[in-house]
Order: sequence, then structure tokens, then C-alpha cells
Amino acid sequence: MAKTFTKPRSLSDQYTHYCPGCTHGVIHRLVAETIDELGVMERTVGIAPVGCAVLAYNYFNCDFQEAAHGRAPAMATGIKRVRPDLVVFTYQGDGDLASIGMGEIVHAANRGEKFTTIFVNNAVYGMTGGQMAPTTMPGQRTTTSPAGRDVQQVGMPIKVAELLAALQTPAFISRQTVIDPKSIRKAKQAIRRAFEYQVAGRCFSLVEVLSTCPTNWGKTPLEAVDWVRDTMLPYYPLGDLKTPED
Repeated sequence: MAKTFTKPRSLSDQYTHYCPGCTHGVIHRLVAETIDELGVMERTVGIAPVGCAVLAYNYFNCDFQEAAHGRAPAMATGIKRVRPDLVVFTYQGDGDLASIGMGEIVHAANRGEKFTTIFVNNAVYGMTGGQMAPTTMPGQRTTTSPAGRDVQQVGMPIKVAELLAALQTPAFISRQTVIDPKSIRKAKQAIRRAFEYQVAGRCFSLVEVLSTCPTNWGKTPLEAVDWVRDTMLPYYPLGDLKTPED
């Protein structure tokens, strides 16, 4: 019997280190499928920062670099400017991109650097112990906000996609999730579009993906999916926020 569903060539044979119920693995596969479909594996360079995504280089069969915390956009800028023929993407979490790396991603997008960012938003610092992140939801309990995020003291969660979409520089900015089959298909379409815009040399692109973190949320995998749907989606609406055609 012929196989109808196989592992992408761009994914390596590697046991996952992610926690049960984490959707990083799903996002990895969508990126790898896109690289395969576009036929660019041999000229793709990924950049992993600090955080849960730090070991992303173990999962992809393409060249990878590791950047200092928050500095993946700066490294991507350098690589892409020196070698514009390469397909360059950063894979970053919200604690990395939206906190210490906020200046890097804003200025890279504002300059119109022609690389792609996959931004995984699970509303918490994952690897470092579950601390409150810039994207943590109001009232959400974390290890550094045991009583819940107090927006009167620390402000509202930062909507990164809306922030970047407000820049005048042409870009592709989309927010998706991977909590069910329908949303996974839409996330794949957005990720593919982001890479296609880069291959065509058109613009900076960022796809924000709402993800789960059952371990640090203190939930089962199914409860975590429901929490994304019930709590995150109303505040972080899905869809394309900006296209270069705009």
C-alpha cells in the first residue's frame, strides 16, 4: 500500500523535546512542508533564538544559526543582505520576540528586510519557567504573576501583529493558530504565502501563530486547546492584517 502522508524532507529524524500537547511540532511541520513545496531546502537558512525554539536546528534539514536572546532579526538581516539569494527565516517565541527582541523585530519590519518570521505566541515564557510575557492575558496566572496579570500595573498584552501592521513599510502580516484541522490548514496557507513573498523578493513577512503551553498553563493538552479558543482568540483575532498589495 502506498503512503499518502509522509514526513517532509526538510524535517530531520529527531525525537521531540517539546512537552506533550505543545503545538511547536505542528508549526515545525508546516514550515518544513512549505520549504519542500517551494523547492528551496538547499538554500534555506533558519535562525533559532533563546527559548523553547532554541533547539529548532535539530528538527530541520537546512542550515541553521543560533542567535542571542531576541536578536534573531538582526542576524537574519545580516545573512539576507550578504546573501540575498538565500531564503532566511527566524523562528521565535513571544518571550523572545515581544520582550527583549521587540526593538529588533520592529526595526527589521520597518526597514522592509526581506526575510520571514514565524512568531509563536503561547502567552508565557515557556522554557525559562513560565514567567509572565508581554503577551500574557489579563488575569492570567504565571510564576511571576501568581495573582494574575494586573493590567493596571503592567499594561495590556502586546498585539505584535497589529503593531507591525501599522508600519507604513509594505509587508505581509498574518495571525493564525493550530488548535484544530481547519486552523492548521489556514496557518499553512499563511506560512506558504510568507515564504512566497520572500522568494519573490517582495517584502518582510511575519506569521504569528497562537500556540499552546499545557505545562506552564497547568492544563491538560485538551484544556489548553480550549483555553486558546476561549481566551486568546477573542483578544488576538485571526486573519491577514496586512499584505504588500495594501
